[in-house]
Amino acid sequence: DTYTRHGGYRALDKALGMEPAAIIQAVKDSSLRGRGGAGFPTGMKWSFMAPPDGGPRYLVVNADESEPGTFKDRDIIEVEPHTLLEGIAIGSYAIGCELAFVYIRGEYVEAGRRLRAAIDEAKAAGILGDKSALKREDGNAFKLDVIVFLGAGAYICGEETALIESLEGSRPMPR
Repeated sequence: DTYTRHGGYRALDKALGMEPAAIIQAVKDSSLRGRGGAGFPTGMKWSFMAPPDGGPRYLVVNADESEPGTFKDRDIIEVEPHTLLEGIAIGSYAIGCELAFVYIRGEYVEAGRRLRAAIDEAKAAGILGDKSALKREDGNAFKLDVIVFLGAGAYICGEETALIESLEGSRPMPR
């Protein structure tokens, strides 16, 4: 309630009224970059997705944060989890997926608890989940589930393909 009272989820409402391609272009135009070491352009990454073909699509948030002394992801998750969820929802809508994963370090138990609580709050408010009250620009319901995955806590899990291996239940080795 506090998040929405202070303008939270308004950007998601605006995004749902746009075509996904327009969202991707707006993100490109903004020069938004990832918060990892490479600072890769977010809109560019989103534009790499092939057009939807009816198969499942997933968004994976790498919040493993295995660099020593790095706490940016944990701080966002613990202090502003709805900000993260709103960004996940916008990105998911833009790329056409209904299932997102947030991969965090296994020892971040409190961050995982707070993020799961925020997910439950967003579902209860009709923002996330199968019973979402939000509508996409085409008039269909916006459905998104977000799963918090506590990782193995290995440094290598920060590498994107090793992280995917871990999500899939395999040993986290780069592909």
